[in-house]
Amino acid sequence: MVDTRSAGNPVTSDDPVFDDIRPCRDSEVRQELLKIVNDRTVIDSILRFRHPVLAKRFGFLFAPFVKSYLSRLVSSINTIDDFQKRVADFMGQVSRTTTDGVTYEGFDDLEKGKGYLFISNHRDISLDPAFIDMALYLHGLDTVRIAIGDNLLRIPAATSLMRLNKSFLVKRSLKSPREKLVAFTKLSEYIGLSVSEGHSVWIAQREGRAKDGDDRTESAVLKMIGLNGRKQRKSFKDYMTSLNIVPVALSYEYDPNDEAKARELYEREKNGGEYHKEAFEDIDTITRGIRGYKGRVCVRAGKPITGGFEDADELAQIIDTFVWRNYEIFPSAEAAAGVESSQKQKVSEFENRLEQYPQELRDRVRHMYAMPYKNRMNSLKEADD
Repeated sequence: MVDTRSAGNPVTSDDPVFDDIRPCRDSEVRQELLKIVNDRTVIDSILRFRHPVLAKRFGFLFAPFVKSYLSRLVSSINTIDDFQKRVADFMGQVSRTTTDGVTYEGFDDLEKGKGYLFISNHRDISLDPAFIDMALYLHGLDTVRIAIGDNLLRIPAATSLMRLNKSFLVKRSLKSPREKLVAFTKLSEYIGLSVSEGHSVWIAQREGRAKDGDDRTESAVLKMIGLNGRKQRKSFKDYMTSLNIVPVALSYEYDPNDEAKARELYEREKNGGEYHKEAFEDIDTITRGIRGYKGRVCVRAGKPITGGFEDADELAQIIDTFVWRNYEIFPSAEAAAGVESSQKQKVSEFENRLEQYPQELRDRVRHMYAMPYKNRMNSLKEADD
């Protein structure tokens, strides 16, 4: 999109120049919901998940009933706030039915009406920002604008759903270095404006999930965020400090997608880094993550980062140190790392889970769960040296 802003006019995150990446507005809610209700891919996905056998043979018979159900479900949603309340209700149900409890820490000190940039480790496509949103919702704070890669938007209905949930686009699929620079500069400006206007933002510490369990911040992500500061001729430290960056450690006792992640890593190693993603794989991953058993979950936020860094590498180290030292070490991590745990029953639970997986994937799954423990121990050891 061509930048049509007039010189001298104040720029906001609602400026038309951001229309190709911004979330949905209230005036667009109904049309986006209709896209979802009328999308046959959505209907087929629901049928495949709820009734896999019947869907194969009689999907065309049940499809109208699913569409009617979806229409009734969204009939009273007219604004983004309406949608967010439904998401909060849904996440409450997810917490009650698929976890053994969710703990939220560190959100009490955040100020209402102030924008923050939440940067967390990345384990689940949809649940990571959803649990942060739930923490904010329970503390009476506005939910976040969510940064998502355009690789997730192969399905039009998914685009509508993400936009309704306050997601904005990170254009990762661009090939040209110049196109990337233009897109990332605009993205950086959008993030900066959002925070300055009091809208909080969430972005993962890295591109893609940490499938091997090794949570590390990519300095490239931080450099991208800082592009707007360079445009304003501010130092990296001063600009990034102005964004009120809050590091968040997200901890899942069990990952519903652990086997799928291990299989992808196994296939990549076997095929020289190549991996063929199935047509519905992203949707299946999201669905499995939401509906699968997660054990206990801990969402722990730090205080806004106000100093201690001069460049992206040093800021990345601060975020990593927080995540490593605040990741909740569950018995699954202790068992995977081969250390003694006082919760013997939980250790047995983890070992029994592991035995259900193919032999060639077990070491990868074990490594995945052990990494948070190893990172914490290494971080504490470095502090003592």
